[in-house]
Amino acid sequence: MKKTSILLIFSLYLALQSSAVKMSPVSAGVNESIAAAIKTGNSSELAKYFNNTVEIQIPANEGTFSKSQAEMIVKEFFLKNPPVSYTSNQQGSSNGGAQFMIGTYKSGKLVFHVYILIKPIAGKMLIQQLHFENE
Repeated sequence: MKKTSILLIFSLYLALQSSAVKMSPVSAGVNESIAAAIKTGNSSELAKYFNNTVEIQIPANEGTFSKSQAEMIVKEFFLKNPPVSYTSNQQGSSNGGAQFMIGTYKSGKLVFHVYILIKPIAGKMLIQQLHFENE
């Protein structure tokens, strides 16, 4: 219940901050690369888009981690929950340049809602938050 409330507030915040769902071609390419990495369960490819620290929330592991720690945590998640499919359901951006992606990750009989927050850092779009929440 608490996680659902937090995610609802997060989603509402992003929706209110969204000025347009249109994204620049550069950030659209980044979003496609991130989605492809999740779809294939490729943690090293996904980690290319991690900021120096990343907030990770997955079942049994949550916190703020260094880029290398986050990659290992996501790698372990993908090994325990190999991807069957990933669908990007919604994308958007805020006035400040932050972007979000909301998707559905399926692994066997398990389904996870995926929430990704991406921010511009030193001219690059980098993942700040990555959440996989059980449906």
